[in-house]
Amino acid sequence: MTSSSPAAPSDTADAPDHRRFALTIRGSDVVRLLGTGVLTFLSLLLTAELLPGFTVTSWWPLAVTAAVGGLVGMVVRPVLAMVAGAIGWIAVAAVAVFGQALVMQAAITIVPGASFDSFWTAVATAWLTAAISTLLAWLASAGTDESMTASLVRLKPGAVPDPEVDGVVFVQLDGVSFPVMQWVVQSGTMTTPRRWLDTGSHTVHEWTVQMPCTTPASQQAILQGSADGVPAFRWYDRDLGRVLVANRPADASVIESRATTGHGLLADGGVSVSNLFTGDAERACMTMSRLEVTRGSRRTRQVFARFVIRPDGLVRSVSRTVAEIGRERVQALRQRRLGVHPRVHRSWTFAGLRAFSNGLLRDLNTTVVAEEMMRGTRSIYVDYVDYDEIAHHAGATRLETVASLTALDRVLAVLEAVAERAPRTYHFVLLSDHGQSQGEPFASRYGTDLSDLCRSLTQSRTAGVEGSIEGWGRVDSVLEDIGGTHTAAVTDAAAKRVDGKLKPEGSDAEDAELVVLASGNLGLVHVPGPRRLLLEELEDRWPGLVPGLLAHPGVGFVSALSATGPVVLGRDGRRDLSTGAVEGTDPLAAFGAHAPAMLEAATLMPRAPELYVNSSFDPVTMDVAAFEPLVGCHGGLGGWQDRAFVMAPTHLFAPDRPIVGGDDLHRHLVAMLVALGHRTELQRIPS
Repeated sequence: MTSSSPAAPSDTADAPDHRRFALTIRGSDVVRLLGTGVLTFLSLLLTAELLPGFTVTSWWPLAVTAAVGGLVGMVVRPVLAMVAGAIGWIAVAAVAVFGQALVMQAAITIVPGASFDSFWTAVATAWLTAAISTLLAWLASAGTDESMTASLVRLKPGAVPDPEVDGVVFVQLDGVSFPVMQWVVQSGTMTTPRRWLDTGSHTVHEWTVQMPCTTPASQQAILQGSADGVPAFRWYDRDLGRVLVANRPADASVIESRATTGHGLLADGGVSVSNLFTGDAERACMTMSRLEVTRGSRRTRQVFARFVIRPDGLVRSVSRTVAEIGRERVQALRQRRLGVHPRVHRSWTFAGLRAFSNGLLRDLNTTVVAEEMMRGTRSIYVDYVDYDEIAHHAGATRLETVASLTALDRVLAVLEAVAERAPRTYHFVLLSDHGQSQGEPFASRYGTDLSDLCRSLTQSRTAGVEGSIEGWGRVDSVLEDIGGTHTAAVTDAAAKRVDGKLKPEGSDAEDAELVVLASGNLGLVHVPGPRRLLLEELEDRWPGLVPGLLAHPGVGFVSALSATGPVVLGRDGRRDLSTGAVEGTDPLAAFGAHAPAMLEAATLMPRAPELYVNSSFDPVTMDVAAFEPLVGCHGGLGGWQDRAFVMAPTHLFAPDRPIVGGDDLHRHLVAMLVALGHRTELQRIPS
């Protein structure tokens, strides 16, 4: 059983004309058009009372204007959207501001009895009418997403040469751990996945995330087949002599170029939407590694232009953004009033990032995926970051964070509805790239950050980058793909970087003796230079560094590459990661049976730092201590951050052993595509 009930491929192939005809005469479309006309008429009535430059002789010209405006808009808006997508962000912005005014001006010109005293009055009328219409529509629909669903299911299906080959939509719920997924299907927070499980169409599996537990490592493993070469979210790259940050387009392009084999998950006619890497997809939208190459996507601009040119498009987006910011501020205040612990300061900047990821970005992702499904794209991989963004600042298990998954459940329902009209059968795979753990951040708990601690222990020139920049990359991905120009300066500034160079306070980057970076509750200590120092060399140069770190209550363990191989050191013991030999107390005893193998693989990675520093972990409260200013985090070991999930069609995905690492998950997903008839040409090419 599939996750949706689209028409059989043979029906799609045999009767395309009948299907398109049905799309043009559905009764629901007529009702919707009439409803829109009534709302526009009422909005025009109110606007005429409010704007002195908008003159009407009676109410009937407004009724005719509403009808004519709808008909004119049906012709003009697609043309404007196409032009905006072809030209670039300036045209998109112009369409957003003036497009509906042009439609309104054309309608008023046609209809006698109504007039504007200037074009700027037409602009004001269009925007005010759209605002009032949106408010009336929201009140009439109780804030539901039916209008968006209706617009997406009315998209015209494309013709595909191979309708007998089923497609797959991979939906990544960023940061959702396996235990959290269990909660939301049990509580009724996500009714769509619960229905899939109840009917037996899908089964859910836990998979163990490799270390580091970050989106770059997991997405490279899932999409490209290996996490090798990605030691954290950001790291000092010895080959380039600078810090790489995975959500910076130029850096993401470098990272993927090192990992690609041409046989990625999406290599056979797939598309990547809102990810860090492409999975070797032919096309990509809002995908970091492709932005440096393409400098903007015409298709993304067209989708965005179609969204903002609708009378309620941009106004709806702005209203939802404002509502999300208000919701965030109320929830932050409630946390302070109730004395919730642990918690972090929730700034206005975070409120804006949350509103962006849980509003505009979600709608854009859904619109792009829906259009790709209606085009018949074979495989689609999209990343929704709603939960992850809130969890970082509110906490991974807090009710307000888990509640964000209700909106994503509605997205799944929308995509199911689109699948029913798509030109091929689609199967849905729901998965996460990692989980999240939570706890009071290291700096707020102990009054110092990791770089300052290393500086005090070594008396060295230390460059530290420990601010949170993950959310900024998501803004960059949209701005660059729409704009076609370099806009990643916001990420660079947040990362304290200029022209790819670290700018530590009080010294030049080139003079730094230590580079200390934070990736959730995983710290990285690098010694700049062409080669990685062994533990013994590090101890000779700074004898107090490792003992001082281990003595700190906020540090759980430190791993390094020694002359005898990878080792992990704790306050009261040491473990050889290759042989398993333990001296004293096992430093990894509290981190699970999988921890030694995970840490060994990460420590042996050629691009690993001199030292991995994992924060302390309380097995009772499951608290960790992020080296970034985050209450919810992921990157190292401890808690639920390495417990991810995958929910897939039962008849296509039935692993006979535990799934360990994103590369293992990649092999299972590729096997599923092969079973559906994908990758037949790729199979002939040797890996």
